[in-house]
Amino acid sequence: MAELVKIKISNPNFGLTKNCSQEHLSKERFKVIFEGRLSLSYMDRVVSLLGLFVFVGIAYLLSVDRTAIRWRTLLWGIALQFGVGVVILRLPGGYAVFKFIGDRVGDFLNFSDAGARFVFGDSFQDHLIAFKVMPTIIFFCSFITILYYYGILQRVVRWIAALMVRSMGTSGGESLSCAANIFVGPVEAPLLIKPYVKDMTQSELHAVMTGGFATIAGGVMAAYISFGISAEHLIAASVMSAPAALAISKVMYPETEKSLTVGTNINTEVEQPYINLIDAVTSGASEGMKLVLNIIAMLIAFLALVAAFNSLLGWVGGLIGLPQLSLEWLFSLVLAPVAWLMGVPWADARQVAILLGKKTILNEFIAYLDLRTLAQNAQTIAAGKAAPGSLPTISERSQIISTYALCGFSSISAIGIQIGGIGAIAPERQHDLARLGVRAMIGGSLACFMTACVAGILL
Repeated sequence: MAELVKIKISNPNFGLTKNCSQEHLSKERFKVIFEGRLSLSYMDRVVSLLGLFVFVGIAYLLSVDRTAIRWRTLLWGIALQFGVGVVILRLPGGYAVFKFIGDRVGDFLNFSDAGARFVFGDSFQDHLIAFKVMPTIIFFCSFITILYYYGILQRVVRWIAALMVRSMGTSGGESLSCAANIFVGPVEAPLLIKPYVKDMTQSELHAVMTGGFATIAGGVMAAYISFGISAEHLIAASVMSAPAALAISKVMYPETEKSLTVGTNINTEVEQPYINLIDAVTSGASEGMKLVLNIIAMLIAFLALVAAFNSLLGWVGGLIGLPQLSLEWLFSLVLAPVAWLMGVPWADARQVAILLGKKTILNEFIAYLDLRTLAQNAQTIAAGKAAPGSLPTISERSQIISTYALCGFSSISAIGIQIGGIGAIAPERQHDLARLGVRAMIGGSLACFMTACVAGILL
């Protein structure tokens, strides 16, 4: 009889010890044999794959012209997603590189502490959002304007856009805008294609808006990193969602008109808004301050409204025998299947559904704050400072998938922001933007969900 060896499964989802023959082990070293049941991780990946098909299927059902869909664009968009995902999540060298980049970004952002400490004192971190996160946004916005002033940002965006034009067959204008959304917000990115916006086709406008909904700006990414969200996964999510946004947009609104920039790489050279480096730094700080004030006002207003609405729902729930009735409870019921389809274990699906609901109805900033709390609760329980089950938590897999799913501006409030911002560039397209807004927001959400599915497949 062949010698038997014991294999200890390292994945925490398994926790099993299996007996296999040495001969069988050598032939099947990439397979794990389970006694009568499949690996939980394997099934999670199958569910994520199913979710990818479901979300593409939803886009197909919502398509304005299914006969005009170019499947090359969709397939290449998914391929680019998987390409980035494999490098980060499956290749040790690739993960090490992104981990190094993420750590260095985190270290770099911590330099904002010097300014915050000088202004607010040594205890500034006692008020995390106001005195730690907000200064980080101002600092990073200044840094982005420096990159823009020296033309570095434009060159990187142009390279990414060229890759999407050649592989996906999309136009230069929509590709450039989606690539820019990796670094800047949904209002700033279209400025790179300002001369072309007024002549864009309906499909291109839809793609530009979808790209804005599917990604986050560098300034708010810096904020999420500053309160503990994984930098490498945030960077990966934003990069992966750019081609996903183009792909899903071209399913929902295929191109049926003649684009002026189809198959071409358009010029990213725009009029330099800064006269020198000092002007760039101060302008970036001013823009960052505007963003900070907007975020502070939004947090105060939205969280207060949620509390008021939950109070009303609780009163109604008490009358009808549902004392647990709240906005979060409704989200946990309606969106739990969506979370599960992304690969979140069913035990965590309702908690993640609450995050998805808050992101869509309110915005992703509030959702990431809640994700941070869930992660901190898990750490508290792991350290033995609280009993298991005493605090709401989700698994590490669910935390990572949630990071990808939430990484986008696809919220109801962002529709008005995009219509107003892009409409200021091309006032004659205001009605088209308003008509496409809700559809593009749904497309941006689907792109984020697809990115989360890819992460779930590869984890």
